[in-house]
Amino acid sequence: MRLRPSALFGPLVALLLAACSAGGDITRPIPTRLVPATQPPHRLVVMLPGRGDDLQSLGERGIAQTIHRQWPDADVILTGLTMPFYREGRATERLHDEVIAPASARRYDQIWLAGISLGGLGALMYDRAYPGEIDGMLLISPYLGDKAIYREIQAAGGLDRWQPGPVQAFTQETYQRELWRYIQRWSDDPRRTDSVWVAYGDRERFRDRISLLASQLPPGHAFELPGHHNWTLWQPAAKTLLEHARSEAARRDTAERKQRTGN
Repeated sequence: MRLRPSALFGPLVALLLAACSAGGDITRPIPTRLVPATQPPHRLVVMLPGRGDDLQSLGERGIAQTIHRQWPDADVILTGLTMPFYREGRATERLHDEVIAPASARRYDQIWLAGISLGGLGALMYDRAYPGEIDGMLLISPYLGDKAIYREIQAAGGLDRWQPGPVQAFTQETYQRELWRYIQRWSDDPRRTDSVWVAYGDRERFRDRISLLASQLPPGHAFELPGHHNWTLWQPAAKTLLEHARSEAARRDTAERKQRTGN
């Protein structure tokens, strides 16, 4: 079942970093820019910005070029899915209808979501609402809620012992609990986390919650790097995730070929 979150991101403004939010005109489609692959394209990476970034700043930061250095066969769609779209309450639905679904029609072998901070939360929300629509996620310093829900999970003895209670609609009051319920369920489907990668800084304020998410991933899929919650960390974090995801895919391809040929 596809779940459509209602308006819930007013409180998020106070919970995220002190930097100003990027603006955006929600009466128009989500702004996007296609940066073509430098080789014949076989996959797509859709990039979701953090709270202080927008389509223009993603372009100026050169994140598409960072992706191409590691994945030259990837088309990159930079997006301006900024805070106003989340506040509207239809960010996930609009991301699907305006970006992911049209891209799927191009028949890429794989579609990945990459998100920084607020964009990491957006990627997780999308996968929760539209399971099976994307092939992987690259999460860089994802925002995962406030301290209260983290302390509740820790007091229960960890995510595997935590009891989130009855499933509720995804609303302003419930979204953090429902987000962690979704992450908790990764344990029931190990294949889902085979293509989820996360990187974060050892000096950023959200590292405890990101570390909790990282504990749900396979070994070698989470990286704590030196740095704070900013682009000085995010560029090398993106490079690290892309490198390891590429290497892991190559290992799997080799193993599958050997299995098919019996060598």
